[in-house]
Amino acid sequence: MAGDPHNNDILVIGSGAAGLTAALNLASRFKVTVLAKGRLDEGSTAWAQGGIAAVLEPGDTFDNHIEDTMVAGAGLNDRATVEMVVENAPAAIETLVKLGVPFNMNGEALHLTREGGHSHRRIVHVDDATGLAVQTALLRAAQAHPNITLVPDMVVIDLATSRHELRYSGAGNVWGVYAFNRATKRVELFTGRATVLATGGAGRTYLFSTAPSGATGDGIAMAWRAGARVSNMEFMQFHPTCLYNLEVKNFLITEAVRGEGGHLRNPVTGHRFMPDLDPRAELAPRDVVARAIDAEIKRHGLDYVHLDISHMGADFVKQHFPTIHARLLDLDIDMTREPIPVVPAQHYTCGGVVIDRDGRTDLPNLYAAGEVSQSGLHGANRLASNSLLECFVFGEAVARHIAANWGDLAPPPPIRPWDESRVTHSDEEVVIKQNWTEIRRFMWNYVGIVRTTKRLERAAHRIAMLREEVNDYYGHFRVTPDLIELRNLLESADLIVRSALHRKESRGLHYTLDYPETLDIATDTVLVP
Repeated sequence: MAGDPHNNDILVIGSGAAGLTAALNLASRFKVTVLAKGRLDEGSTAWAQGGIAAVLEPGDTFDNHIEDTMVAGAGLNDRATVEMVVENAPAAIETLVKLGVPFNMNGEALHLTREGGHSHRRIVHVDDATGLAVQTALLRAAQAHPNITLVPDMVVIDLATSRHELRYSGAGNVWGVYAFNRATKRVELFTGRATVLATGGAGRTYLFSTAPSGATGDGIAMAWRAGARVSNMEFMQFHPTCLYNLEVKNFLITEAVRGEGGHLRNPVTGHRFMPDLDPRAELAPRDVVARAIDAEIKRHGLDYVHLDISHMGADFVKQHFPTIHARLLDLDIDMTREPIPVVPAQHYTCGGVVIDRDGRTDLPNLYAAGEVSQSGLHGANRLASNSLLECFVFGEAVARHIAANWGDLAPPPPIRPWDESRVTHSDEEVVIKQNWTEIRRFMWNYVGIVRTTKRLERAAHRIAMLREEVNDYYGHFRVTPDLIELRNLLESADLIVRSALHRKESRGLHYTLDYPETLDIATDTVLVP
């Protein structure tokens, strides 16, 4: 085991693509502790079906990929960040190939697929389960590395900052985290000279989400409470096509089903409705498709719409989508012969903790990478398959900056241990469950794909009431994973609603009936604690 996991050189929170990339890039020189909230492979990375976007096809250029990203982002991207990520994409793919990710090949070359919003085929993939293959390869490499200590089942509560030093200071340095150990049910302190947030997004603030159950906005909420700015939280991406099945939650039907010829139809009339709304039909960007499905469902009082690719032939479907085909057969749906019932679901958090191109947050010694962050890459809407890419490029950027500036990073001073002398065990777990369900329901109804000021104000009102309850509860009872997550969900919901109320226009993923026009000048929504 590398050093003392409670006090290694660097602390990484999150064991997905961003966290493990940072850890692997740092481990050649430093001792790294990686904390995972549950199992080491439980994050969003393993769920990513689509693939990784990179310019690899003859005739494709960096400029094309940059342009596609900017167009999807509705003018809100930071061009320099987009350039950095796009230009580093081929090298990131090469690194993954060396780690043993078995990408699909086309002869000697990588097989490329196409997704909505892309002007060329540029998605490298492992069948339709790319994220799982990437997660497996990264985890294998991290487990084999003598300088990396992986600690599962640690639910992080808050950042340990200068305020927690034995000699109180207002300097705002981040020295590590307090985390709840699921096995011992005690809170432990982990410190490091630098802390990397790679905790993923806040998708579970919504009733329907493709995100894993742990995506409760923990890193975003913790950084905000510690004094970091948070930006663009109103831009919640809804994936247009999540399987509609009341037993099976969050099973995604990849974008590539539409990319390879799938049609969206009204399940009652059979009418294919996308060509009526957009010349790009099913290949329009996600926000356009999600709104179209939402409108079709609301207009006709449906529960879902149909996604049909059966006309492409059974062999084609099985060859392109083996994982989805097998999974659906288990549910008595044969996608080679019949349509798939789908609904939109929250899919990706485009906003997050503000970072620069080195992955630095506003707080000294605190870095962030991946979905927890707002780097300027995605703007008002993420382009398909740019998300895993962001994890690799920023995971590496963070590692590079920490290594280059190691001499300036002080060892952590003595930090106070967690104090739970004044609290008792909770007597009412049902309160947490009730509040959790309530948040997810009103966020879905009031802060979903289509918004109005009135709906947003209703949500804000509910949040204010719940905040009193949750704070009271948090102050009196010992922490549990559910209570920690509830507190972060509420904080994330508040940041989303405040950001959405602040934006007086419709742009990208933020669509409000009260301000349907897009303003001439694109500006980020930045919330300051």
